[in-house]
Amino acid sequence: MFAYRLGKEPGLLPLAVQIIYGLAVLILILSTFYFILFRFFRTSAHFAYFQLGMDAILTTFIIMVTGSFASVFSFMYLLIVIYSSILIFRKGSLILASFCSMQYSLLIGLEYHGHLSMFGMEEGLPRIGWLFVSFKVIAVVSACYAIAFLSSLLAEREKRARDQLKAMEAHVKRVEKTAAMGEMAAGLAHEIKNPLASMSGAIQLLKEDMRLEPDKVKLMQIVLREADRLSTLVSDFLQFARPSAGKPEIIQLDKTLGEILALFQKDAKSQDRITFTVDLAPNIWIKIDHGHLRQVMWNLLLNAVEAIPDRGSVTINTIPIKNEHIWIEVIDNGQGMSQATLASIFDPFFTTRADGTGLGLSIVQRILAEYDSQLDVESEAGHGTKFTLKLKQVASPVGKSTHA
Repeated sequence: MFAYRLGKEPGLLPLAVQIIYGLAVLILILSTFYFILFRFFRTSAHFAYFQLGMDAILTTFIIMVTGSFASVFSFMYLLIVIYSSILIFRKGSLILASFCSMQYSLLIGLEYHGHLSMFGMEEGLPRIGWLFVSFKVIAVVSACYAIAFLSSLLAEREKRARDQLKAMEAHVKRVEKTAAMGEMAAGLAHEIKNPLASMSGAIQLLKEDMRLEPDKVKLMQIVLREADRLSTLVSDFLQFARPSAGKPEIIQLDKTLGEILALFQKDAKSQDRITFTVDLAPNIWIKIDHGHLRQVMWNLLLNAVEAIPDRGSVTINTIPIKNEHIWIEVIDNGQGMSQATLASIFDPFFTTRADGTGLGLSIVQRILAEYDSQLDVESEAGHGTKFTLKLKQVASPVGKSTHA
């Protein structure tokens, strides 16, 4: 349209209209440029800042050529702030709000003092008066910051809700997967355990009744040791397949966790090389089988300790959430996990240790499913791991003794 009108009426187009057409062409070129670069910088915050900054500058030019102080396009700053909160969240939206505010204030200031003589605007603002000019500038600046705060708040809440939904979906899939595998394999594990026990007993009797050469005795001991190892593995697998129901009771969490941690710190794997930092919220009550809680915490602590090759630290926190839930965090500064490992740690028989069975976290997952609870994990290779156990709080028992 610009080329057509310029060819038909080259002398009749006002300068402001020519600039607007030029800005439209520039925006089209930039949009094509952004589209090409997006595939290479999809997750780059710097690219988002560059694009949003250019949008703010173009908006300032549009406001300037459409009347500056009298322009109706100052609302476009607010649109930039809104979608900046979606792309780069609160910090980015506040930076863009500041950038837009500085541009608008500078533009109106130059116009008010007569330094903008383009498009016949130089005589308008002094007649209006500085009070009204200041009021509009303050209104636009305040609107930019208010929109930045509110839109970023909504964007962050939406992101948290989306992340929680993804975590819940992953949790449901893990529970369904482990439940299906458990039901299928429980019968098989029983069939293996019974003949294995018979074989171990028979070999033990043969070893006691027969006089064998030392080499053959050694072979017998290897068979018995491996049979015991298989029996332990099958027992763990049965516990994963069909965990015991237990006897849930109301317990004081900080007291019970303190006892578990005191016992665990005496374990040979953690003694003299692991520093424990403990911060337990007082007077928190949950309903769970004491043995189940001990087994869950022992597995998480053992994983944390074994992830630390030499000396390191493990932090245990409890965080009450609105008197409804309690989060138990187990944080280590060990080797961490890659994303590929992180996606498989709850799968039965998946392990990164030569002597591991790969059933510890699977059993934890199955136990927690009985209490409608959840276990989340965050980890990065070389930066440690954080397990977050989410349990439901219950009211403090009145006039009842607690489980010690």
